[in-house]
Amino acid sequence: MNHSQVHRVERLAAGLYFVATPIGTARDITLRALDILASADVIAAEDTRNTRKLMDIHGIALGDRQLVSYHDHNGEKVRPKLIAAIEAGKSVAYASDAGTPLVADPGYGLMRGAIEADVLVTSAPGPSAVLAALTVAGLPNDRFTFAGFVPNAKGARRAFLSGIAKSDGTMIVFESPKRIKAMLEDLSDIVEPERQIAVARELTKRFEEVLRGTVSEVQALAEGRTFKGEMVVMLDKAPVGSATDEDVDAALKDALAEHSVKDAAAIVADMYGRPKREIYQQALALHKAAG
Repeated sequence: MNHSQVHRVERLAAGLYFVATPIGTARDITLRALDILASADVIAAEDTRNTRKLMDIHGIALGDRQLVSYHDHNGEKVRPKLIAAIEAGKSVAYASDAGTPLVADPGYGLMRGAIEADVLVTSAPGPSAVLAALTVAGLPNDRFTFAGFVPNAKGARRAFLSGIAKSDGTMIVFESPKRIKAMLEDLSDIVEPERQIAVARELTKRFEEVLRGTVSEVQALAEGRTFKGEMVVMLDKAPVGSATDEDVDAALKDALAEHSVKDAAAIVADMYGRPKREIYQQALALHKAAG
């Protein structure tokens, strides 16, 4: 069966449709995403070559529709034109280069512009490197944070890693294969020897791989190897009791802004695994000091 026969081509309401696209395997795209790509009046994409290839694979004809390049370097110029098209009654699909739009993607400005113009903004959810990596990491996933890309410069990188190392949930970052070994080296100086990490690469592709273990163990696995493709690094939450008094004070001040002393103390004690009686006394002192 020709793939184009299974996609619904119907009139979409005027608006901006964010379309998640595969991070590797082309068949990971959703049926709704294909319907939107087949129906939208205008298609915008960070890399039009990738989007055109994806449409060809799934038998979606572009026809006489516009396929517009939209990225960090031309966003200021192209964004008003896309918003104007929506205001004129057209549907605009924005396809990510790979994964979910707005996650490490230039679509944020387009989204804000559409919201400010008070036009329809909706999402066709689908593949995400963040969630795909978390699924196979083997690390706690009841609480996690995506912290974006690791800074390039050594000083900024170490400060960044020191910050995320204190988290009470799994931290997820993107890193370049050229800098992964330097990052692991810095991380080994910052976190506890037993802290677990996972490094995922080539997710959903033929050579998918996840390196798991302590920082030193993963360093050893990476030694002597040359990696390709963007990598997702996941760091286990900080062990109970690793937070400093300053960390606890900061968390208590935030909690006290919205909760009673008793409730704020309970929240922070659970967060850091500290004795509730001890944290209550600390919260009470902060509350009295604030007047």
